[in-house]
Amino acid sequence: MIYIFKTDEENRLQTNQEMEKGCWVHLVKPTEAEIQSVIDETGVLPEFVRAALDDEERARIETDEGQTLIVVDTPFREPGADAGVLSTIPVAMIILPKLLLTVCLYENTVLDDFVKGRVRNVETSFKTRTILQMLYRNANRFMYHLRQISKQSREVEEALHLSTENKELIQMMSLQKSLIYFSTALKSNEVVLEKMMRHEQVKNYPEDAEILEDVIIENKQAIEMTDIYSNLLTGTMDAFASIISNNLNIVMRFLAAVTIVISVPTMLASFYGMNITYMPFTDSPYSFLVIVLIALSLGVAAAFWLKRRRMF
Repeated sequence: MIYIFKTDEENRLQTNQEMEKGCWVHLVKPTEAEIQSVIDETGVLPEFVRAALDDEERARIETDEGQTLIVVDTPFREPGADAGVLSTIPVAMIILPKLLLTVCLYENTVLDDFVKGRVRNVETSFKTRTILQMLYRNANRFMYHLRQISKQSREVEEALHLSTENKELIQMMSLQKSLIYFSTALKSNEVVLEKMMRHEQVKNYPEDAEILEDVIIENKQAIEMTDIYSNLLTGTMDAFASIISNNLNIVMRFLAAVTIVISVPTMLASFYGMNITYMPFTDSPYSFLVIVLIALSLGVAAAFWLKRRRMF
C-alpha cells in the first residue's frame, strides 16, 4: 500500500495524489508493482526500498548516490502472538533529494501516529527533522511498552504468591522474551543514532542536533530500563521457581505423613483379617471396640510423633 502525505500551509498533514517535492511517501507491505512504481517515480535505489521488507534486517545508516538510508527497529506485536509477547520489526527511512520515503513490512503504531495526525509540528519538507521526530516517537513507544511490561510483571508476581502452577512463570517467560527483543533492538538503534550525530545533515542544523540528542537520551533510558526489568524478571522467575518446587515438596511430605498415620491402624486391622485360630481379644464381647481403640491410639501416637518431627 502506498500513502502520500504533504504538510499544507496551516502545518497540517494532508494526503497528496502525486509524489512531488516536499512529500512524505509511506509504503506498508508493498507489492512488487508498487515497489517498481515508487522506484520509477522517485529514483530511489531498489536495495534501499527492499531493506525493511526483510524482518531480520539489522539497524544501520547508509549513504549512496546522494540518498541516505536509515533502518531502525520498532516495537511490534505479531498477529496471532501471545498477548504478552512483543517483538521488533525494521523500518526504513530514506532521505531522497526531493522527498522522504518510509518503508515497513507491517503497519506499526509509530508511523500510524504520524499518519493519524497525533504528532504536532510535522513539516514534511524538512526531511531530516521529520525523521528525527519519528525516531523520538519510536523511543517513546519503547518506553511505553517497557512500562506496560513492568506493570504486567507486577501483576504476575502478585499472582505467583497464591499459585503453585506454571501459568504465571510462563507469562513471565513471555515478558522476558519481549525484553530480549527490545534490548537487541535498542542497542542496534543506539549505534545508528550515534552515527547520525556525525552526519552532515544533522551538523548543519543545531535544532535538529538538539532533537537527536533528546532521541539518544530517550533511547539510553529505554536501554537502562530494559536491563533493569530483565534482571528483575530473571531474579523473580528463579525465586518463584524455587518457591513452587518447595511448595511441592511440602505437599509431598504432608501426603507421606498422612500415609504413615493411616498405615498404622491399617496394619493392625490386617492382622485380624488373617485366617488363624487365635488372636488377642477375639473371645471378648468388646473385641471390636478394643481393637478400634488400639488402632486409633496407635494412629494418634504416630501423628504426634510425626508432628514432633515437623512432618505436618
